[in-house]
Amino acid sequence: MTNFVTNIAIVGSSGHCGGAITSAILSAKKHKLTAITRLDSKSALPSGLHDVKKVDYSSLPDVINALQGQDVLISCLSLNADPTVLYTLIDAAIAAGVRFIMPNEWGGDISNEAVSRDTFLLEKFQAVRDYVEKNGNGKTSWIGCACGFWYEFSLAGTEARYGFDFKKKDVTFYNDGHLKINTSTWSQIGRGVAQLLSLPIDRDATTGTGPVISDWANRAIKIRSFSIDQHEMFESVLRATGDKPEDWTVDHEDVVERYNRGRQLMQQGQRMLGFCTCLYSRNFYPDALGTKFDNELLGLPEEDLDTATKTAVGMAARGEHNAHW
Repeated sequence: MTNFVTNIAIVGSSGHCGGAITSAILSAKKHKLTAITRLDSKSALPSGLHDVKKVDYSSLPDVINALQGQDVLISCLSLNADPTVLYTLIDAAIAAGVRFIMPNEWGGDISNEAVSRDTFLLEKFQAVRDYVEKNGNGKTSWIGCACGFWYEFSLAGTEARYGFDFKKKDVTFYNDGHLKINTSTWSQIGRGVAQLLSLPIDRDATTGTGPVISDWANRAIKIRSFSIDQHEMFESVLRATGDKPEDWTVDHEDVVERYNRGRQLMQQGQRMLGFCTCLYSRNFYPDALGTKFDNELLGLPEEDLDTATKTAVGMAARGEHNAHW
């Protein structure tokens, strides 16, 4: 029996994060990748997939059948997806004998309980982790991906994220703008997953002391593209756009006051804007900055900040990812 992953199933392969992961896995040319989609899905799927299986998520037997023979299940469900779908996928994966599940955990490091609790994510993500551990019977494990916020999405979006409003050419610095945050491009996330799943599954006589997938069983890989502050983002934006500093209005807001303002917005019924304001501002607190990452273990490259910023600037110009918050 091989000590490497062969068959991978992915849900959400047409989305930005799922698409980047799909592209990286296909580029690695080491796996057979199957896309799992809804019966009524009209989304365009990437070329090069080994198979496409359309399923009825309300039918557990249907999903189990789709996952038979898979070594890994990757879930990149939409934020708008019915939350019960993830648990159906988990139940089906366990029943089908899938070894690893990468659930909808593409962002913050929930091992930082203070930050995760303040951003209302701890209970949700921990419940999924506990469910897999309880029902997986030691045969199925979860693997999270602590990658920080998505850089392009967060920079291109509204002022509630990284503080940039490209239409108004206005940026709000949290405190003095020198609070650092860890953030990842979609490409780096994709590479991280592909590199992880290309490792040997278990340590044996042939693997030596190098990393194996099971090192991360019931843990999260921790990766990043940049550890960066808002001034560095702004300087990159200026290089990407050709703007001068005086073309922009620079504001400041105390990061704790911003977080509290987000909570007030949630209480006033503006739940999504308030949640986003809380989520981002809290992750700029000094205690949210992680220091240990798996980039080197996974062989991930250094990235060019300005290239990623240009992608974000283009997205902002097209009005992508800034409709609501």
